[in-house]
Order: sequence, then C-alpha cells, then structure tokens
Amino acid sequence: MKISGLDDLSPASGRRRSLLALAATGLLTAPLAPAWAQFRVEVSGVGIKQIPVAIAPFRGFEGAPTDVPAVIRSDLERSGVFRLVAAQAGLDENARPDLGPWKDRADALLTGSVTRLADGRFDVRFRLWNTLRGQDLGGLSFPVASSDLRLAAHRVADYVYEKLTGAKGVFSTRIAYVSKNGSRYSLWVADADGEGAQAALTSNEPIISPSWSPNGGQLAYVSFESRKPVIYLHDIASGRRRPVATWRGSNSAPAWSPDGSRMLATLTLSGNSQVYEISPNGAGEPKRLSQSGGIDTEAVFTPDGGAIYFVSDRGGSPQIYRMPARGGSAERVTFQGSYNISPAISPDGRWLAYISRVGGAFKLQVMELGSGNIASVTDSSDDERPTFAPNSRLIMYATKVGGREALMTTTLDGLIKTRLASVPGDIREPNWGPFPR
Repeated sequence: MKISGLDDLSPASGRRRSLLALAATGLLTAPLAPAWAQFRVEVSGVGIKQIPVAIAPFRGFEGAPTDVPAVIRSDLERSGVFRLVAAQAGLDENARPDLGPWKDRADALLTGSVTRLADGRFDVRFRLWNTLRGQDLGGLSFPVASSDLRLAAHRVADYVYEKLTGAKGVFSTRIAYVSKNGSRYSLWVADADGEGAQAALTSNEPIISPSWSPNGGQLAYVSFESRKPVIYLHDIASGRRRPVATWRGSNSAPAWSPDGSRMLATLTLSGNSQVYEISPNGAGEPKRLSQSGGIDTEAVFTPDGGAIYFVSDRGGSPQIYRMPARGGSAERVTFQGSYNISPAISPDGRWLAYISRVGGAFKLQVMELGSGNIASVTDSSDDERPTFAPNSRLIMYATKVGGREALMTTTLDGLIKTRLASVPGDIREPNWGPFPR
C-alpha cells in the first residue's frame, strides 16, 4: 500500500511507506497516560539583545515536589530572550526589596513563595519588579494541586515574558508529536518544554499528521489501523475518539480552520490527491477545493480563514501555492528551488515556514510574506514539518541530530535553537498547540 497525499511529497516518504508492511497487533487508546521518560532541554546560541533577569529562590519551594523556580528559569532561558542572574535567598513577594543594588545587574527581579495549603494543595505566589525604574510590575497567586505545580511555574514564566517583552508567553502551551520505538507508534502530548509527556494513543500501525483544534481540546490525526489512512478526532481530556474521514481511498493531512468549524483534508476521491473541505463532526459530503491533475496536499488555513496555502506538483515539481479558502484560482508562492513542501503560517500571518530541498538536503526556510524575503535558519539536513508557537516567535520542527530523529525549536532568525532530547525512538510530526483558553 502506498501513502498518498502528504507522504507522496515528504522527504521521509520512503521511510514512511516502508512502515506499512508492519503487521497490526491491536491499538490502544486511553486518557493521557504518563510517559515513562521525559525530555531534557539543551539550548544553543545566544541572543543579540538578552534581558538580564534575576530570580530569587522561592520561599518554601524545597517542600514542594516540583522545583518551581527551576522550571521558571528553564522556561525563560529556553526562549533565548533572557540572561539569568543569580539572586540570594531571603526574598519573597510579601515585601518590597531594596532594588538599588540590582540596577547594575538585572533589569527585573522575580520573587515568590510556594506554600502548602491545609487541603494539600500548593499556593504559588510571585511578584515581578522593574529594577531600573523601581516599579512593581505586579504578581499573582496560583493555588494548584501538586500535579499542576509545573503548570503554575509555566504560567509565572508566561507572566514574566509578557511583562518584559510585550508578547504573550508560550510556556503553558502544549505540543503534540509522534514517536516510533521498534514497531510501536505513539502520539504524545507534552508541555511546551517537552516535560510531562503523556501518551494519547499507541499503535503498531503508523500515526501521522497530528493537528490541534483551535481550542486545544482535540487532536486530529491520521491512523492506518484500518489498513488505509483514516482521519480521527481525539478528545484530550477523555481519550474518546471517532473517525471523521473514512471515504474510499486515502484520507490524510487534516488541518483546522481558525474558528474550528471546518477542516481541510487531502482525499483521493477523484483518483488523485486533492484538497477538500470537510466537517469536524463527520457530517455531510466533502467539498473539493483544489483542481489539478497532479497531487495537491498539505493544505493549511491563513489565520483569518480567508485563504489556504498548500503543496502541489501541478507545475512539474512540488511547490507551495495559495488560493481562496472556498476554492478557486491558485497562485504560486515559492520559486526558489525545485522542491518546497510542508507550509506553516505564523499565527500573526507574517511568516511562512516550509521545507526546501537544497543541494540534496532538506532544510527549514522562513519567508516574510510581506517582502518575499527568505532565510534558511538551520544547519541540519533532514528537517521536516515546521509548526509555529502561538505567539509566532518560535518554530518547532523535526530533524536528525547525530543520526537520530529529534525535535528542535528555533527563533525566526535561527540564532537560538533548543533541542528536545526525547525518549528512545524516532521523533517526528510535531504540532504546537494554541494558547490555553
């Protein structure tokens, strides 16, 4: 069996097609189950303009099962925006510190505490100070169960990021990705830093193309358990799932509209892979949007829902095109190189990330849509499937590092890169979830 659509054009298509020979031995779905190992985070590169921030040890954090200030430090460091400065213990959110000595060392000072409550929960409190102006930038309190201490820490980091940069932080968002370990495929959901990974689905058949719903409550993905590509919707909280695209032939490459009312899919109802609009509830008949005699696939909506970017070989080689969201005339977008696939549009609509074949290597490219300027932002040679953070400041992608597949994040200029070293097995198919609602 051959995978049509997305995988006909993917640099890893040969690898994925060979996976179909695996025999099926059942499939397990459940509410998210804890990972048996977690990511480590490695940061490379330095920012041109890093904001020096001091984080004091939170009072009482030693009694909590999660090192809250350590998680905050890791988040801020991983963004590449901040340079962390050591701060002494003995400070908390209850009293105004003497900010005079900090003016020459850090632009901001974070203080806080972690207190165990009578009901067994923990109260994470913090306050942020602008040391240069002597200004109180505010603080919050997060009473949480012990299992949510990491989430509370991520939210503190989000607060610091937004106050000091003006952009929303993405530390409390989630990512999805697929791993292959031996003959087993797993669909994982993890924190944006890769920690706390939980399995949403495990199968001996391939799983590809996870796509977050706009509200973050569901994942669409493609499973081969029926011996052909079928699109499923998976409820994250309950683990319940249902097929929504089971038409004859191949059903692949799901992508949500910004309001969640529509989905795009690549179907072979016409004999070749074309882009269709389908309903997320599986109702009604699919509506064909693209019209070509070749392969049209990997369609994604623009943030305003008015247009679609997709991949087509209608001109003789895979290139990225744009057309109205309801179908119609398509215009070519990529002209450099003979092989450009996997379009991803930044949530702010300014940037197009995609994979280009450059001298036999597959490399992540970033195009500024307003100017058409293109930058190659990686030094690896087997990049695939870029996906933007919801604040448009970072791109996650899969690649090979030291001969093994792994996830990376990069700033749009390529100066700051983070490697997420995973559990054993190959890591692929990342998708960055939306802001929490």
